[in-house]
This record gives sequence, structure tokens and C-alpha cells, in this order.
Amino acid sequence: MIKKLRTLQTIDESGAVLIVRLESAEVAEKVAEAAIEGGFRALEITLSIPGAVEVIRRLAAKHGPNGVAVGAGTVLDEHSAYECIRAGAEFLVSPQLNPAMIRTANRYQVPTISGAYTPTEFVESAEAGADIIKLFPTEAGGVTYAKAVLAPLAHLPIMPAGGVTLENVGEWFAAGVAGVGVGSYVTKAWQPDGDFTRVTEAARAFLAAVAEARR
Repeated sequence: MIKKLRTLQTIDESGAVLIVRLESAEVAEKVAEAAIEGGFRALEITLSIPGAVEVIRRLAAKHGPNGVAVGAGTVLDEHSAYECIRAGAEFLVSPQLNPAMIRTANRYQVPTISGAYTPTEFVESAEAGADIIKLFPTEAGGVTYAKAVLAPLAHLPIMPAGGVTLENVGEWFAAGVAGVGVGSYVTKAWQPDGDFTRVTEAARAFLAAVAEARR
């Protein structure tokens, strides 16, 4: 299968992308490893993490051959996009529409998840060539806003990023989203006592909730 299609299939089949946005590369890598152990097959390592590109390089080299799609997040321009692609990122995520980033990704056949909030931004992201459109920020409008936007734009694959929990993931899928991005519920599960097995447990619980919501 064409690599780009395989990555999109991985994201589609899992229904969830883990957003890893933490304070250090060491913690981010530990969280990513624990989440992969818990079943995550699509992970976004944000460039806000110091040393993020090297984390992407290591995780992609180790887990890519096993069907895990390691992507880069907070990719704001074409220069960052190319650097991440060279490091092995299998998809790129931005908080905003940046046509130059999308062009770079399309040049190398790497899927993009482009941030948008208004209907105009959703349509412009699709016209620019984004594969998936990220609803961001989600906290501002929540499920109600997503449902309203999807009413006329149901043909677009929209994925909320943030604000998705074990309790409300079913509501998001009922609203018509193509998948969900989740962060703190999984990535910060270790913080009470430093036990990273809590991340693995949270990952399993969240993915089970996604599977149930999509039935």
C-alpha cells in the first residue's frame, strides 16, 4: 500500500491521535512508549517540546516498522515540516492553516492535519490540500459547535484536538467527527505518583471508549 494511504488508514482505524505536549523530551518519550504499550498507533509529538525532532526520529525508527504512525505537531511552516519529514514523521499537524506547510507535506506525500475553527477556515484547509482538518481550539465551542459546523460540512474529515475525555468521547463521535485528538487524559496520567504504567492503563481505557463510541 502507498505509504501516505497506510498512515491515513492507521489514523482512521484507530480513531484517535495522542497529542504529546510535555515539558521535556525525556518525559515525552516515556509517555509515548507507555501509550504505545497501551495500544495507541498514532502519536503527535509537538515541536513545543525541546528536542522534539530527535524524539520523533527515535520513536519513528523503533515503532514505525510495527505499524505505529509517529507524527509531528505544532508544525508552523515549511521549514519545520521538511525537518520533521527528514526525521521520519509520518504525518504533520498544525494549529492553523499554513498552505506552504501543506504543500511541503504533499510534495513528499506525508499526510497533514491542519488546524481550523471557522467554516471558512475548514473549507480553505480542504482547498489547500489538508487530509484531515483539526478543530482547534475545541474548548471554545465544544461538541455543540462541532455538530453545527459538520451540518453543512459533513463531507470533511474533522478531528477535535483537546477537550476530549473518557466521559465525552461518545458525544464527539455522535456529532460526526472522523476521529479525536486526546492529550492530558492520557499523557499526564503518570503525574500523581510518577508511575508511567498509569499512562498505559489510561491509553487502553480511552481506546476502548473510542471503539465503543464508533460501534
